[in-house]
Amino acid sequence: MKHRDAMLAALVMGLAVTCAHAQDADPARLQLEVAAGVQVQATLQDDGGIAVVLAPSGKRQVLPGVTDADGNARLSAEDVDFDGYPELVARAAVGMVNEAVAVYRYVPARQELVALAPIPNDRAQCGDLMGLTVEEDNRTLSSSCRSGPMWYVDQYRYDGGRLYLYRAERMLMLDDVLEPYVFVKQTADSGPLAVWSTFDPDGNVLETAIGDGLETPRAGSPLLRISGHVMVARLPLYSQPGDATTKRYLVRDDRVELLDERDGWVQVRYDNPTRGAVLGWVNTQP
Repeated sequence: MKHRDAMLAALVMGLAVTCAHAQDADPARLQLEVAAGVQVQATLQDDGGIAVVLAPSGKRQVLPGVTDADGNARLSAEDVDFDGYPELVARAAVGMVNEAVAVYRYVPARQELVALAPIPNDRAQCGDLMGLTVEEDNRTLSSSCRSGPMWYVDQYRYDGGRLYLYRAERMLMLDDVLEPYVFVKQTADSGPLAVWSTFDPDGNVLETAIGDGLETPRAGSPLLRISGHVMVARLPLYSQPGDATTKRYLVRDDRVELLDERDGWVQVRYDNPTRGAVLGWVNTQP
């Protein structure tokens, strides 16, 4: 399922669940066990904050929370860090399709709830945790958001207690300039091309691949590269973006995989029958 559809489905299901249980439980209150023997009573306040009482310590906190345009939010208990105990999660609609999310984890050393914040990384498209989904099977968090006409997904994983950006995408507007050189077959359901990147906990890029910007790669699996075929008789293949000369070239109908993009230059991989994998950069704006 493309993540634009998954996000809308999640929002609809969330609203349906809220309505279904409105008569059975107070949506402004939640009780949960955040660690062995540690209970939390959370109550939404009129200003959008969350009043918290921890037991048996009796410690009190007021957390910022999140709210929609009418000052509403909903609380839930979700195991966001995969330790077997739930975190306190606040969710609120933002605009027509986005959802703001705040997550609070219990820190035993401080005996209080602390906001979960990823390690800052300017390559995250959504910024904060938005439309959060918890993927227990591969221990990954997905943050989804819409900006203008585009949907984005940031994927996060833990390194010890640190939450880091594991995968993100960067949308490309290359279709028209790329097609005269490398043709990529697309269908009516295809999204715009995007560079997907996988990062290590320190923010270093481990792999990149150009693929469908609306098709989220499966976490834990290698990125899938979209392929195309060369459209011109001879297509120069450069070692680096910006190079002026090269002795290498591809020929018409060579099939290549698309790996990365930089300032209009596209990195491709060609499997040479005798020499194996050949990497290089194609200039789409000569």
